[in-house]
Amino acid sequence: MRQVVLDTETTGLEPEAGHRIIEIGGVEIVNRRPTQKTFHRYINPERAVDAGALEVHGIDNEFLEDKPVFADVASEFLEFVTGAELVIHNADFDIAFLNSEFARLEDSVDVRDRCGVLDTLALARRMHPGQRNSLDALAKRYEVDASARELHGALLDARILAEVYLVMTGGQVSLSLEGQSESQRTAELRIERIDRDGLALHVRRASAEERREHAAFVAGLAEQSGAPALWDALEDPQPAAD
Repeated sequence: MRQVVLDTETTGLEPEAGHRIIEIGGVEIVNRRPTQKTFHRYINPERAVDAGALEVHGIDNEFLEDKPVFADVASEFLEFVTGAELVIHNADFDIAFLNSEFARLEDSVDVRDRCGVLDTLALARRMHPGQRNSLDALAKRYEVDASARELHGALLDARILAEVYLVMTGGQVSLSLEGQSESQRTAELRIERIDRDGLALHVRRASAEERREHAAFVAGLAEQSGAPALWDALEDPQPAAD
């Protein structure tokens, strides 16, 4: 499976208000293995960068003056991402900007027609409800080094997100594997099988007193919620201990 972890930086927050993309960064992952292929371009937005956006990414108008416009990089970008699953944090934001850029061209493109899209923000919210799920918060939670992220940057953020995503969805595979040989990677992934012959597991049954305490606890929950407890609808899961 081929994935591209993607991020963009923009002149502002709303493509409907005429804001444009100024940077695109993408990191390729194949079968959960980061490759050394990346896509990174700065883009002249043909308009000014808002002050609020400048505080976020630090990319100013003067720096962007001699950069190519989106039309000059569009075909190269499509070639890099077509057929891949895009992994994006808050995907709707980036996809809206990309589609807005393509809508300005003669051959309009909907990115979702060319790529699958996985939103890591939505995934993180399902995995960690009620918690902060920004990229910085996830990097801290999963112990991914984001110390270089003083300002937002599309390629840097894509690299950080790639590592966060791999750890979040598999608990393994760091971008540091890029420089390792196949034998080194295989050694890290070696599975040690446990001999279970003669292994006996002791099952401890709940005592009568423990079952009475549990029944009282379930009854209390039902009273607080005003609805029958689902536990009471189940068959008796185990006999009481002698």
